[in-house]
Parts: sequence; C-alpha cells; structure tokens
Amino acid sequence: MIELEGVPELIDPVMVAAFEGWNDAGDAASTAVAHLDREWKGEVFAALDAEDYYDFQVNRPTVFLDNGVRKITWPTTRLSVVRVGGDKPRDLVLVRGIEPSMRWRSFCNELLGFAHELGVEMVVILGALLGDTPHTRPVPVSGVTSDPDLARTMDLEETRYEGPTGIVGILQEACTHAGVPAVSLWAAVPHYVSQPPNPKATLALLNRLEDLIGLRIPLGELPEDARAWQLGVDQLAAEDSEVAEYVQTLEEARDTAELPEASGEAIAREFERYLRRRDPGAGPGAPGPGPGVATEGGDTSYLRDAAGGRTRPPKPDQPGPEAVPGVESPAEAAQDDQGGQAGPDGRPRPDGEDGGSEEE
Repeated sequence: MIELEGVPELIDPVMVAAFEGWNDAGDAASTAVAHLDREWKGEVFAALDAEDYYDFQVNRPTVFLDNGVRKITWPTTRLSVVRVGGDKPRDLVLVRGIEPSMRWRSFCNELLGFAHELGVEMVVILGALLGDTPHTRPVPVSGVTSDPDLARTMDLEETRYEGPTGIVGILQEACTHAGVPAVSLWAAVPHYVSQPPNPKATLALLNRLEDLIGLRIPLGELPEDARAWQLGVDQLAAEDSEVAEYVQTLEEARDTAELPEASGEAIAREFERYLRRRDPGAGPGAPGPGPGVATEGGDTSYLRDAAGGRTRPPKPDQPGPEAVPGVESPAEAAQDDQGGQAGPDGRPRPDGEDGGSEEE
C-alpha cells in the first residue's frame, strides 16, 4: 500500500503524464508537463526507484557540483502536485519522467497506486510523433481512448490500433483495465524539423489539454516562442528550394484533406478559448467549458467511484516517415536512420493521414 504523507486532499484531481523517449518527438510532450509544473509551481512528492525501471547504460546518471559537493542525479520518474485555484478549482498530479527500460507492468501499477491513493478521476497522457505535416499549419492533435463511453462523452476517438507500442499505450491500457478513465493526446511534429525544442507542438498539446479538462492554462512566453520557432523554420526552408517545394506539397495535401472538415465545432472551440483568455476576471485556474467536458448538471458518467481512496538522458531514435527522394531537410542527419511511414508505435499511416490521429 502506498502511503502519502504531507500531500493535501486534492479537488477533482486529474493526472497528466509525459515521458521522454520514443513517444516524445521534439520533446513536445515532456516540455508541456514541465511547463505546467513551472507555471503552477508544482511540489514533488514522490519519485520512482530508478534501480527498478532503468538501464543506466541506456539512461546514464549525471554528476554535478552543489556548493563544491559532487552529487548524482539518477534517471527516474517524478510525481508532483499543483493546486489550481479559481471559481471551480481542479488539482493536477503531474507525472514527468523517462520511458522505462524494463518492468513496464510494475511501472504502470506503481503509478496507478498513486492515482488510487490520490483519488485521481482521469489520466491524460501526452505524446508526440513525427508526421507528414507542414510546420506552417496548425499542429494536428488527436485525442484517443480505449473506453467507448469516454470516447462518446468527451468527443474522442476510440482507438483501433494494433501493433508495437510505447509506454504511453501501455499506461493507457493499464488504466482501462484498472477502471480509471484515460485519454492520450498526440501532437504531430513535422519530420523534416524534428529536433527539439518544438514550442509550437507543445502549445498545441496544452491548448487541447485546456479544452479537455476545462482549466485555463497560463501559457507564459510559449506563444511567442512558437511564433519565433516558425519564423526560424521558414527561414531555413526558404534557403533550400527543394525543401520549400516539399513544404508547399505538404501544405496543399493538408489543406485539401481538411477542406471538407472545416466544421463550426472547430471554429467554436477556438472562439471559446479566445473568450476565456480575454476575460479580465479569469485567473490562471479559471475554468472554461471545453467540448465534451462535463459541467455542473452535465453528464459525469466518465468519473470513477473515488470511494476506494485516493535529467535528461540521450533520446532514442524517433520513428518517422521516410525522407522524400531528392529533398534535403533541415533535420536530415536526424532522419537518416529512421524507418518508413509510421507513428511512434510503428504503424503504417493510410494515404492522406497527417500522422496525428488514432495513435496509442
């Protein structure tokens, strides 16, 4: 039994997790959780034992000096709590770490033990994959779940994926089998500029998370960083005519695919976010209803019964699409050893798919 001392009783807590490694193209997902932890001043209350889950020849510890004293930081996964105020407060349990090298089932069971003790009502796992998406367009973010009721209630896709998976897919399935509602949010990162950081993808994940859990997330300098990132990539692409032509091809394919789906719902979602952010009375934790988020008097069937209680290593290669013949990309060196048209689970993508849907 996990016993937590010094952790206050939480209000409608949601666990938000991200892991560096295979499921974290451009560091977009882990940076999103780090942003939440920094903006809301998270307090670490637990860390998993590094000896149990990590191969130190793969994820090496680091040595640093603290006032002249040598200390070691071990690769691990840490949990912190952030208290979010506002008219309808909702607390978050943040899980940030590295994809484990071994004992994935025990790893997930330990995280679920914390979720049970803290009364977590839903788990949201963030991921990012390499995709055939242009950097000049909004970042595609897909929300998937294994729970058909949750998919219907919160306007998500019910995953039908079969094939290799990472810790994001394993943790989501572990939550489903434990009766804890779980959602995965995936951002598609342009494969031709895959090196971190990617603030535009991080921002897209946070915007989708904001809609999902109904909390206003303080973005700080992230929007400006995202604009600067896009301008920088624009300049790199303009220096190479083949890259510029390839980006234009991706833009045309994306625009053609999305033209029939330019729905009023997407426009309404953006307008709601705009209204939330311009409201002078809305504090950092002021909630705003997002599509599918249960509100007072609404459907809360997705909530489980809470009566039961309550360093950066070298990143592994990111699977991604093949380079287009004849196109020299800004991230060519990073792409040389990458496989075929596949997401983080190695799944071939159908024609016309931008790499941002139905991932685990």
